[in-house]
Amino acid sequence: MSHRSALAAGLAAVVSLAFAAGARAAETQTTITGWTKAPGPRAYDRLDVTRFGSSSARTVLVLVPGTNGGRGDFTLTARELVRDVPGLQVWAVDRRSQRLEDTKVFADALAGRVTPKAMFDYYAGWIADPSIQPHYQPPDLAKLGFAADWGLKVQLEDVRRVIAAARRGGARRVILGGHSLGASVAVAYASWDFAGHAGYRDLDGVVLIDGGLRGSFDSAGLADAKKRLAAIRKQPFLDLLGLGLPWVTGILAESAAILAIKDPTGPSVGQAFPLLPAAFKPPIPATNRGQFGYAFDASTSPKELGLIQVRSGSLGANGDWVDGEVSPIERVAETFGQEPANAVEWFYPARLNLDVDAASPLVENAAAKYLGLRLKWARQSNIPVYALQTTLTNGAVLRGAESFVKRSKTPMAMYVNATGHSHLDPLTAAPGKNKYLRSVVPWLKKVMKGRY
Repeated sequence: MSHRSALAAGLAAVVSLAFAAGARAAETQTTITGWTKAPGPRAYDRLDVTRFGSSSARTVLVLVPGTNGGRGDFTLTARELVRDVPGLQVWAVDRRSQRLEDTKVFADALAGRVTPKAMFDYYAGWIADPSIQPHYQPPDLAKLGFAADWGLKVQLEDVRRVIAAARRGGARRVILGGHSLGASVAVAYASWDFAGHAGYRDLDGVVLIDGGLRGSFDSAGLADAKKRLAAIRKQPFLDLLGLGLPWVTGILAESAAILAIKDPTGPSVGQAFPLLPAAFKPPIPATNRGQFGYAFDASTSPKELGLIQVRSGSLGANGDWVDGEVSPIERVAETFGQEPANAVEWFYPARLNLDVDAASPLVENAAAKYLGLRLKWARQSNIPVYALQTTLTNGAVLRGAESFVKRSKTPMAMYVNATGHSHLDPLTAAPGKNKYLRSVVPWLKKVMKGRY
C-alpha cells in the first residue's frame, strides 16, 4: 500500500470512529444540591443526575423514577428521545436515598476488575455464608430514622432544585415526568403550594408513564395514614421481599442483571442462592440469563410483583432465555445492570408511598393535612398532559389522568393505552415496539412548538 493510500485509509478510519462516537448523544453525570432543610445529615442533600443530549437544547424533560427505581430506568428511552426530538435534553434524577448505596463492586464487575461470582458473593452471598470476606456492610437502620420523613414534601423540594438548575442558562422550558410513582410525583408537583408559589408555574407540561394520582393507584384515609406512619417510624424503608433486609431487593436485581450481562450462559448463581424466594427460581436448571428473565417476565414473575415485570419471552428447554415479546432480555439487563446510574433503589423511603396515597384525591383532606401535604393548585394547573398506561392497573391510570385533566385547566392532553405492555416495558421495550416512544415523541414536538 502506498503512503497516500495508507494515509487515506487512516483518515477513513478516524472519520468512521468519530461518526460512531457521535451516534450516541452526549451523556454527562452531575450532582445537584437538593433541599437543605430536609431531615437528616446534610450529606444526603445531593441528587445525582444523568443528562442526555446537548446542553444547548431549549427544552429539558426531567424524569423521576418510581417505587424502588433509580435514574438508570430512563437510560435507554432517554437516548432514543434526544435522538428523535431535536432541541430536547433529558435529565434523569435519583432520590437522596440513593446516597446510602455502595455500588463500587458492581462497577468493578462491569469493568472486569472482579468476577461476576465475586460480585454476587460480596453483596449477597455472605448473607448465607458469613465466612465470605470482605463483604458489603449495610448501614445501621436504627441510625436512619430521619428517613421516615423523606416523603412527598422532601421529594418535591428536591425536584424543584433540579428544575431550577434545568432552567438556568436561558429561557428554557421544563417538562416534568416520571414512571409509576414518579408520574404521581409529577402531578403532585403541578398541584403543590411552595409557600404561595404554584408548582405548575415552573412547568411546561407533565409526562405520566403508567402512574399518576386521582385514583391511579391506592388512596389513604386518616386512620390508615396514622397506622402506616407509626410503622414507618419503626422501619423507614420499603421491604419488597419481606426478608427484613430492605436493601436486598435492589442488590439481587442488580446482581442478576450484571450476571446476565457478564456471564449470560453460565449456571445461574441466583438459583443456587438459598435466600432467593422460590417463586423467582425456574423449575429447571437455568443460566444466569434464564434466571434473570424468569424473575422479571410477567408470565413467570410472582403476580403480586407487577411493579417489576416486563414482557420479554420465555424460558427455553435448555434453561436459557428466549426473546419473543416487546422487551428483549438484553435491554432489560442493560437497564438494571449499569453504573453509575443504576435502576434500582436499595433504600426506598416508605413514607413517599404513604404520602402519594394520601395525595391521590388532590384535595387537602384530613389525611393530607395530617401528613403536611400542600395540594392547593390542581384546579388552576394549565399545562399539557401526556399519560400512558400499561396493563398494571386495569385502566386506573388513564381514568386518573382524565380526572386530573377535567379538574384542571389543561389545554391539551394525550392518553395512550399501551396494551401488550407490562409496567416496566415503556422503559425497556425495543424502540420499534415501544408504545411510549412512538406516542410521546409527537406529543413532545407539539408542546415544544406550542401547538395546543
